[in-house]
Amino acid sequence: MQLSFSTYYTLICAALVLLAGKFLVHRIRFLRDFNIPEPVAGGLLAAAVIFTIHEFTGYSFTFSSELQTGFMLLFFASIGLSANFAKLRAGGTGLVFFLVIIAVFILVQNTVGMGLATIMGLDPLIGLIAGSITLVGGHGTAGAWGVVLETEHGVQGAVTLGIACATFGLVIGGLIGGPLAKGLITRHRLSNPAASAADTTAAQSSDANFENPQKVRLITTEAAIETLALFAACLGFAEFMTAFSRGTFFQLPTFVWALGGGVILRNTLNYLFNFQVFDRAIDLFGNVGLSVYLAIALLSLKLWELSGLAAPLMVILLAQTLTMALYAAFVTFRMMGKDYDAAVLAAGHCGFGMGATPTAIANMQAITNQYGPSHKSFLIVPMVGAFFIDIVNAAMIQLFIKLLP
Repeated sequence: MQLSFSTYYTLICAALVLLAGKFLVHRIRFLRDFNIPEPVAGGLLAAAVIFTIHEFTGYSFTFSSELQTGFMLLFFASIGLSANFAKLRAGGTGLVFFLVIIAVFILVQNTVGMGLATIMGLDPLIGLIAGSITLVGGHGTAGAWGVVLETEHGVQGAVTLGIACATFGLVIGGLIGGPLAKGLITRHRLSNPAASAADTTAAQSSDANFENPQKVRLITTEAAIETLALFAACLGFAEFMTAFSRGTFFQLPTFVWALGGGVILRNTLNYLFNFQVFDRAIDLFGNVGLSVYLAIALLSLKLWELSGLAAPLMVILLAQTLTMALYAAFVTFRMMGKDYDAAVLAAGHCGFGMGATPTAIANMQAITNQYGPSHKSFLIVPMVGAFFIDIVNAAMIQLFIKLLP
């Protein structure tokens, strides 16, 4: 038997999930240590309860997909609206070079995932889910692409699979980053460079984005209304472009158009009209959108659909963990200069290469608390991990899907 929840009751359930997640994270140290987001903690508990009810009673639950989609688009529009290309210039060649290194890693990660899936007789798209969709993309990208893969490519349980992979990545990304960087620092006898005042200022100014969802942001009514107008424009653009591009070679999922619309709108307003977008309001709305979206997505998980994929999925994820560690040690570290900053960047890469930007920040803090500051790393990683990599990742995922027969 199936029970359906309307939009209002879905929102109530999502709020309860978020409150439960907040309680769990505050009470359980393991969740705090590995930066498990509150929506994920509460959502996985809710998914487990729903799974238990289904197994013992046969009941299943359906929640409002329209509400889930709306908040998902809000989140991806916020990423685009945060992509200020002036910050890319501020990061200099180091930021661009690091972004290229991450882009190449996405190719490697997806090749490993899809290759192993094919060898084990699985749909290659499952390997893509256990690749950059979830590990670089995180829970938001996992859910968004999961819906696309379920509805357009017939991958049953793609959302459930994606959330599981993204959660695994969060934990593993926090486990391998610190030890790897410490090993590099010890082996190469590295010490932190003297930081200039300019680097310190740049690092402080860059450290106020999506990696700090708990940061207090003072927002006026006027700024909130302006920001809502920007979001409305992005979502309208996304809806128009989805319909306009349907059936063409540049057809993309709606959330990718929302992200792209945000990038175009933000930088057009900045460079052509000298209008300064209010970043604090964008961060706030974006984090709220992501939290509610994840809560609804996790409420909708059907864990019973994963039973046949547990073993092969674990093989792929363990291979991805080894790939991440080797790439960070032998590519990221070496290509970024083989110095102290490069070791800290390698720890950060493990964080968002397997998990999310907050995991990357936590990894780097664990190193800098022991060995000293690395302002270059705290300038580069938040900007790359918070939004630039999402743009690159979306393009890469679309390319891999297009190349499949």
